[in-house]
Amino acid sequence: MMTTTSILLSHLRRSRPYYSLLPTLFTAHLSNTNPNPLSPPPHTRFTPRVNPLLFHSRAFSTPLGGGGGDVPLQEDSILPVRHLISLLDVSHDLTGLPWWIVIASSTLALRVVLFPILILQLNKLRRIGELFPKLPPPLPPPLSGKSYIDQILLFRKERRAIGCPSFLWFLAYFSIQVPCFFLWMTSIRRMSLDHHPGFDCGGALWFQNLTDFSHGVSGPIFPLLIAGLHYINVQISFGTSSVRNVTGPLDLLAKFYKFYLDFLTLPLFFIGYCIPQGSLVYWVTNSSLNVIQQLCLKHPVVRVKLGLPDKAAPTIAANSGEDFPAQLTISDSPTKKREISVQNLSPKELLALSVKLLSNGKKERAVPLLRLALEKDPDYLRALLVMGQTLLQNGQLAEATEYFERAISKLFLAGNPTDVENTDLIILSSQWAGVACIRQGKWAEGIIHLERVASLKEPDDQKSKAHYFDGLVLLASALYNEGRKTEAANYLRYAAAYNPAYKEYLEQCENDEDVFVSDLVSSRRGDY
Repeated sequence: MMTTTSILLSHLRRSRPYYSLLPTLFTAHLSNTNPNPLSPPPHTRFTPRVNPLLFHSRAFSTPLGGGGGDVPLQEDSILPVRHLISLLDVSHDLTGLPWWIVIASSTLALRVVLFPILILQLNKLRRIGELFPKLPPPLPPPLSGKSYIDQILLFRKERRAIGCPSFLWFLAYFSIQVPCFFLWMTSIRRMSLDHHPGFDCGGALWFQNLTDFSHGVSGPIFPLLIAGLHYINVQISFGTSSVRNVTGPLDLLAKFYKFYLDFLTLPLFFIGYCIPQGSLVYWVTNSSLNVIQQLCLKHPVVRVKLGLPDKAAPTIAANSGEDFPAQLTISDSPTKKREISVQNLSPKELLALSVKLLSNGKKERAVPLLRLALEKDPDYLRALLVMGQTLLQNGQLAEATEYFERAISKLFLAGNPTDVENTDLIILSSQWAGVACIRQGKWAEGIIHLERVASLKEPDDQKSKAHYFDGLVLLASALYNEGRKTEAANYLRYAAAYNPAYKEYLEQCENDEDVFVSDLVSSRRGDY
């Protein structure tokens, strides 16, 4: 008679090896059933401990032993990917929509959630642009004797004092959007590669199978869409920038960056063949929404609805209470005269006409023309400068300062001004902004504007060079009045080396004579 032990050993010899039972036992553990009647009793067989939260509810829907036995590996994914897959599954189960619509709608939902962050960033950047001209240079000007650490600390202190937002706001939207983009791409790619239930028939048109890669006659459609949308986004982003006619290092860097983004169009086309169609649905949807978003944010009506101000809201003459000439009489010859409408003149023509009126002492007629020129072109730098000079001579110091600071802000936001024209404009704007602030008793703000001139490289153009050293003399006089006589003497020595006429000021400074440049503005003349 065979013993119980011998019967059990005989049975184990005839049964499959123990490791071949592991998949069955593992599935049985999850379903709380015993699929193999020949397997050992529950209290004796191996039962792995598994946290069901780490696995998707559909992870083992593929029949074992059939179809190659492909078991999804979502348990190897990182936690955010697993959670996003679960969220997409819930959305699919609740709506019953095809997978491609679920992917596209989730992309739209993501962009809607991120949109308020973009609006907040745009407002912060606008505020930075307004306050940046009032800040001291981040790096110490030449001949100032200040250390880099002291100047950076001063810059941070002044930035906080005037309530200027952190410059990290430049990266706010980007630092959130890019991780979200890769999270969505990785999650949907994981679902495609794992043959997620429904993905093989969850597409439409030429992309019925979302687990497939682009191939065949219709294969180039997705790669072409991705490459084309990327190129369109780049052109819209750089469409209004000044990278076409640039010489400054920052602008040159922007020009090469645009070239790099344009060049990426070709690699992206081939990358489109290496990504499952499920991920391509997300990519195309995201790029399309990006194009729509950029176009909408450039529209004035949309900006008003969203509470975004115009890039430079001009001051309308009608609101200023000034008489606005509707018609002007132009003399082509002593015998021929004709009337033209100022509304038909270009900003450049309006500026030239206003300068002519100013030279004849007709300021009350020139100011409305300048306002109209700025209404037509808020970024017209020379009009901003002439308007500021005119208001400064009229004693409207606060409004004049606003125009000078708007010009400075636009020059620096467009890139580091190193070409001849922009260098001269930044020197003149900073000089007159400093004078306007000092005449209001705001010596600290005035010195900040004048130090901006000192932080620039000495121009090669003779006219700009003369303005540059005039700015250094103004800075020296302001520093002298604030008791910073050593710094003032350094700037005056530098200026005297260029123009010996400044030696008189240097001697007065070194001899502690209080008559040294007693009035900053009395000797200044307007350059229109």
